[in-house]
Amino acid sequence: MNLEGKVVVITGASRGLGKALAKLFAARKAKLILGARSERELEQVAQETSAAFLVADVAKETNVERLAAFAVEKHGRIDIWINNAGVRVRRSPIEEVDIKKFHEMMEINLFGTFYGSREALKQMKKQSGGTIVNILSTSALKGRPNASAYGSSKMAAIGFTKFLRNEARDAGIKVIGVFPGGFKTNFHQGQVPEDFDTFMPPEEVAERIVANLESEDPQEELTILRA
Repeated sequence: MNLEGKVVVITGASRGLGKALAKLFAARKAKLILGARSERELEQVAQETSAAFLVADVAKETNVERLAAFAVEKHGRIDIWINNAGVRVRRSPIEEVDIKKFHEMMEINLFGTFYGSREALKQMKKQSGGTIVNILSTSALKGRPNASAYGSSKMAAIGFTKFLRNEARDAGIKVIGVFPGGFKTNFHQGQVPEDFDTFMPPEEVAERIVANLESEDPQEELTILRA
């Protein structure tokens, strides 16, 4: 896919992988719509990438609806929607999981992905095509001890992505699941892994995601692991 001129919506775009993706799409002259909860950081990224932006909390359905409507009002269509926004709770045994924070995480990691995919799907069906990209995690595939809360939120998003792919296929809409493993983010909740210095920079993960989109036959399930 030639990304020049494509309308790309990215959630969680104020930092980390979202910010790295925004810069790469901007370099390819895509038309960017960025969403995130932090207005100050989001505005800074938007300035750096000449993007339009809207403060949006993906855990709130109406916020995601507004983000999609903003993109369509601005550019008339949505070619690529990237559900990147995500959080995690501290690793702990199941009996010590903070249930309130677990619920909040599910609202972002699962429901935020659902809301974004649904709004993108509505518009993409009208225009007979588009691509939805869900940022998932290899953590959900390994069943690591003390990671049941975060892992289950991502596992639920993985299952949703598979169902969505089959539902969207006949409408000419591609659904790509991305499984990064070990890349540097700032959401480790004070529990930075011992081998954190070996983790990939978000720019490397973003490059792999964009390269996949640019390929003639993009992988529907893209796993990105450390060397």
